[in-house]
Amino acid sequence: MIQQVFLTTDVQFYAIILNCYALVCVRSGSALSLIVMKFGGSSVGDAERMKRVAKRIVERKQAGHSCVVVVSAMGDTTDDLIDLSKQIYDGAPPAREMDMLLTTGEQVSVALLSMAIHNLGEQAVSYTGWQSGIYTEAVHGKARISDIQPQRVLNAIEQGNVVIVAGFQGMTEAGEITTLGRGGSDTTAVALAAAIKADLCEIYTDVDGIYSTDPRIVKVARKLNEISYDEMLELANLGAAVLHPRAVEYAKNYNVTLVVRSSFTYNEGTNVKEEAVMEQGIVVRGIAYDKNVARISILGVPEKPGQLAKVFISLAEVQIDVDIIVQSGVINGSADFSFTTTLADRERALAVIEQIREEIGYREVTSEVNLVKVSIVGAGMVSTPGVAATMFKVISDLGISISLVSTSEIKMSCVIDNSNSNLTEVISALHTAYGLDTTEQAFVGGPEDRR
Repeated sequence: MIQQVFLTTDVQFYAIILNCYALVCVRSGSALSLIVMKFGGSSVGDAERMKRVAKRIVERKQAGHSCVVVVSAMGDTTDDLIDLSKQIYDGAPPAREMDMLLTTGEQVSVALLSMAIHNLGEQAVSYTGWQSGIYTEAVHGKARISDIQPQRVLNAIEQGNVVIVAGFQGMTEAGEITTLGRGGSDTTAVALAAAIKADLCEIYTDVDGIYSTDPRIVKVARKLNEISYDEMLELANLGAAVLHPRAVEYAKNYNVTLVVRSSFTYNEGTNVKEEAVMEQGIVVRGIAYDKNVARISILGVPEKPGQLAKVFISLAEVQIDVDIIVQSGVINGSADFSFTTTLADRERALAVIEQIREEIGYREVTSEVNLVKVSIVGAGMVSTPGVAATMFKVISDLGISISLVSTSEIKMSCVIDNSNSNLTEVISALHTAYGLDTTEQAFVGGPEDRR
């Protein structure tokens, strides 16, 4: 009888040791790990794709990993909902109600994906953003995450579930539902990975990694094995749609291990990390473009302190982001200055500037559309002469004028007229000029919805 007791105690002891070892492996990533996997709209665009994603998740789960999955709305759901709202409401609908409407797309996705995983014999549970403990500032349409309280998610993991979280959404402290803006599901995934201290965050998209430029328009684009947080942040801010800038910010600030890979293949992806190895002879890492550009010029502004501050404080108060800012020299006591913003914010920006006309005392305001911002990014640019000269020469050789220029240590942007220029020709010429062309064929699965 005594021998039996000791035998039972030994078995329990070794079970405890094995459980402790498994927990250490989860935290260290040596064998088992805690993974956040994010799938965008095209990855779950229909029932068959949803089943394929479920199979991929179950493979990771059955390999012994704990999985939290962040999902976007299916396919064109977001655009369909926006179109429906336009049929109901004349003009811009109330922002609160648009958030209520648009968050339903992700709610459909998480429920269906959870069902698909259950159908494969694994446990899964789906949560909305607010059920997952994601809190945001009180801004509708493009709120920022203010806090994540992930205890419910962690409890579900402990119970052996695959946890499916709706991306793009959260809740204010007052209980109002909010959305994070385009690309918000990327941000949800990385922020959640930081909050639960995940070992890895994988962003699944329709290309098999990050490329030197958009492989849909430049077939000889170079796939990058790795890229630094800073370079990726610049590319994302400058129009590269593969990752959202806020997601990269979170990854950098919280040192989240981030990998971008395809949901359609099992190819190795691109690692986004603190420092990336520079390829021999490659100074420019990537080329981005952004068609969502409007230029606003305020002319005849009386020269006195605080004029620029008044304009940009007024724009900031209504959540309008500005990009390139250029001021001319003072002539006869007045100056002109221009800035760029998004096409969606152009009309609101013009209305704000009109409201402060008497306070500023400017002569007139003009605006331009049909513009595109073309940018080059690379950590090696700062120490390499002639990078800017090459960009200017390539664009001028194509007979295109440059309207605005902006530079930093690792990037240069030129705003050009898009109505009379061939954007593909511009990007391709720059890609060749900086030695980025490759003979490898990029894999492109389909147009990804960047929610």
